[in-house]
This record gives sequence, structure tokens and C-alpha cells, in this order.
Amino acid sequence: MPTPPPADVIEPHLHAGEIQTRAEFDQQLATGQLTGLTVQGLRLDLTPAPDLTGVDVTGTLFVGCRFASRDVGADLVRRGANVVPPFSGLPYPTQPTHLYTPEELAAGFAEGGFTGMYDTRVYDHYRAHGGALPDVKEALGQRLHDHGVDNALGDATRVWLSAHGPQSVVGIMGGHAVRRGSPAYRMAAVLGWELARADRLVVTGGGPGVMEAANLGAYLADRPATDVTAAIDLLATAPDFTDHQRYTAAALTVRQRYAGVPRQRGDDLGWARAGGLAIPTWLYGHEPANLFAGRIAKYFSNAIREDTILRLARGGIVFAPGRAGTVQEVFQAATKTYYGTDGASGAYIFLDRAYWTQELPVEALLRPLLAASPFGDLSSTIHLTDDVREAVRLLTT
Repeated sequence: MPTPPPADVIEPHLHAGEIQTRAEFDQQLATGQLTGLTVQGLRLDLTPAPDLTGVDVTGTLFVGCRFASRDVGADLVRRGANVVPPFSGLPYPTQPTHLYTPEELAAGFAEGGFTGMYDTRVYDHYRAHGGALPDVKEALGQRLHDHGVDNALGDATRVWLSAHGPQSVVGIMGGHAVRRGSPAYRMAAVLGWELARADRLVVTGGGPGVMEAANLGAYLADRPATDVTAAIDLLATAPDFTDHQRYTAAALTVRQRYAGVPRQRGDDLGWARAGGLAIPTWLYGHEPANLFAGRIAKYFSNAIREDTILRLARGGIVFAPGRAGTVQEVFQAATKTYYGTDGASGAYIFLDRAYWTQELPVEALLRPLLAASPFGDLSSTIHLTDDVREAVRLLTT
């Protein structure tokens, strides 16, 4: 029988020796040595450019960094450093130092519309260079980018997890084609709103439909429920995500009118309480960006992206009605729970009892599967409901 990997293989690690900000770099530079460290994605070409002569760089890795000249990089290599410079001709960073914000993905929309925004330009480049089967240069650039997103995601979630624990992260899955303003969209938005108000980190796959609705609710968590309704009504004037221009314009209008108000805490958790987290992929770049998450971990690799969502969502997962993609996520999550791959799992909440027992009766297969887990009968983690507030109660008590 297959078994999960050992715990130390898959558990998150805090990697020592990584420098990801200019302040950290300058502090370390003052010691006169960078031996064995990794310097990631820094603009070392900006004034004041650091003087690296005389600094011990034996075994130092500079990845995705920019230098004042090529001679600087060549000199570092001669003195024992490893230098992986940013790839030329790519519209995305080969070593991002932070997660994307909605503003970054939407950059260029005001001037060039949907086709001019950063998110679309990256997708167009992705398609032009082989899509999911890229050429060698593109593949290496994408892998470096996704590794940078991995690092940035670890940094972004570490503070939250240390304060609230893994059981405070809740995933919300569901159909991407759900139209704005529909009952299913409104239900998902209320769910995200209630969970964020209950100090849960809402995590979605970063697409339209149910995913956008959940992040929208979390984005408006510090506003009254009437604002959630009003925001959805405004979005419903552009209900179909295939109408990219109007769909995106409506989202930006709502962001401007109902700006998130992060709770004042004196830490780095404001984004988590003003939209939560979205983890999309450019594999589905034909779908417009979800612009309501506080932070966006956008990957090229869909496989990494899906595994990451399910690994984080240890506080439970809500499955709203969806088709093949959602059903795939149900059983991918069930595999992790069955084997205890990522530790204890929270509740599995299936919204719309009739849908999950009659139209797509996954419960009939899932319940006996989890009952036979090596860790005992886990079928009690499965819940079916038509009531959002019951779902919230199950996830927060």
C-alpha cells in the first residue's frame, strides 16, 4: 500500500542564510563577508550601489540580482560566488522577493485595458513560449520564478501561522464559471466575510466565480454586510468572466469604492484580514485575475499551485458546487487527509447538499474512503449543509 513521504520531507522549513531585502544585505555587507549565503532578487544596481570588492563571497549565491555592470557579476564569479542573473526578455521576475498584490497584476489596465495589464502580458508571453511545455530558457525562468513565489509565500504566511496556528487557514473551492450576482456567488462572499471576521485566513485558487466571491467577502470583512451586498450588485453589472474588459473594470471600481480597511495590529497581517490569500496559475491565464485577495501567490506550475493550496488549508476546506476541477481537488485533498500527509485536517464542508449527494454524489465514495484511513475513521470530518452560517460554525468551533 502506498505511504506518505516522511514528515521531514514535506514540512515547511525556515531556510537560514537567505537575504531578500536590501536592508538585510547592507547589514550583512557591513561584516565584510557573504560566505555561503543566498542573495535573492535584489536591485544591487541602484544608487548607492554596494561596494563588493574585498568582501568574501566564497560559495555565495546571487540569484535574480541586478548589478551596476556585467563586470561586477563577472568579478563575483572569479572570487568564488555563483551568479544566476535575471533572464533577459522575460516580462516577469526570475526571482520575485514578495507575493503579488492586486495592484501589481492590474498594472497597465488604466493605460492599455485588459490586454495591457501585467497579468495579461505575462500570460501572452507564456502562451507564445510553449505554455505548459516551454522551451529550455523559458522553463528555467518559470521554475526560478515559482521558487521565488514559494519563498515569498512562506515568508508571508509565517507570521500568521505562528500567531494562529495551521488550523486557522481555511480553503474555499468551487466553480470558476459561477456568475457574479448569482445565489452561489453571494453565498461564497458571505462565507469569506464571516470567516475573515472570525480570524480565519481565507485561501482560494485565485480564479473567478466562487473563488473571487470568497476573497471579495474577506476583502470587505471590516465593513458591514450591506457593503458586501452593494459591492456584489455593482460587480453583477459585468457578471461573465469571459467579458474580460468589463469584468476587470468592475473589479477595479469596487476596489476603489470599497477599499479594504485592515485592522491596526502593528504586524504584517493586514493583508490577511483584507482579502486573504489567492493562489492562481497562468495555466488558466485566460481567466481574468481575481483582484480581491490581499496577497496573490501566482505560479506557472498548476501542480505546485494545487498542492500548495491544500497543504495550507489545514483548518478545513469548503467545497461549493463545481465540476471536474473541484472534484479533482476533493480527492486530492482526501488523499492528504487519508494518509495524514500534512498533519491533521479540518472539516470538509460541502455546500449544497443536493448537489453533492445527487448531481455529483462524491460523498458516497469519500465517506467510506476516509473511514478506512490508517489513522482511524475520519469520516466524521465530512459535513453537508445548505447553510453558510452552519459551515462557519463547523470551521470556527
